[in-house]
Amino acid sequence: MASVTVLACFGLGLLFGSFANVVIHRIPAGGSVVAPPSACPACGAGITPRDNVPLLSWVLLRGRCRSCATAISARYPLVELATGVVFALVGWRVGLDWALPGFLLFAWTLLVIAVIDAETRRIPNRLTYPLTPALLVLLMLAAVLNGEPLRGLQALLGGLAAFTALLALALMSPRGMGMGDVKLAAFIGVGLGYLGWGEVLVGVFGGFLLGGVVAMALLATRLRGRKDLLPFGPYLAVGALLAVVAGRPLIDGYLRLTGLA
Repeated sequence: MASVTVLACFGLGLLFGSFANVVIHRIPAGGSVVAPPSACPACGAGITPRDNVPLLSWVLLRGRCRSCATAISARYPLVELATGVVFALVGWRVGLDWALPGFLLFAWTLLVIAVIDAETRRIPNRLTYPLTPALLVLLMLAAVLNGEPLRGLQALLGGLAAFTALLALALMSPRGMGMGDVKLAAFIGVGLGYLGWGEVLVGVFGGFLLGGVVAMALLATRLRGRKDLLPFGPYLAVGALLAVVAGRPLIDGYLRLTGLA
């Protein structure tokens, strides 16, 4: 059953990865994710169903539009593959549980926001405003159906705690963190709060640690200067996904290492 769940999540991830590409392309431009149908940005030719199969179509087309032969960015299959892999990992970690839909939404949103923030240095309110309460509702419902209603409250408190912590940091250092990061923290806190307070700490601390390591590496290689600002959303997203997939083993390992377990 576990392997079936993982494979099903992988296939679902490929499909939602295709939709993620639409959202990544259109949301920053203020467009609709529903209409018009997908088309080649160079020649305007509509994308037919046979050319819209995740991963496979890009390979068969050799990364080019069928109509005008314009190159199609490798980002499209990479996003599809990444979504499939992350969905599979979430399926493996969460299992066939009422909370699985919520954590698939959690993973999908983080991937989309990470790519958008990396490309535009913006985290759209059009994503965090509706999807944060949607995630909370899904996880609260899962908590009730699983007979653990306190997990729903924990998700809410996790969101409030992460939001408050990053809001304080943003007010103290407005150049180092934007309000988009603060709103993303609320979303992350809801998801990780359902799992436990340890996962909230792993996710947020992991994001800061990863961001700090990358920033130092870029400074050391002179690819960025001290005054250059880096988007923080991708690091928060990776930290949060790490906390979902490996948060509990990391927490247990730390407790054993420090003699607290």
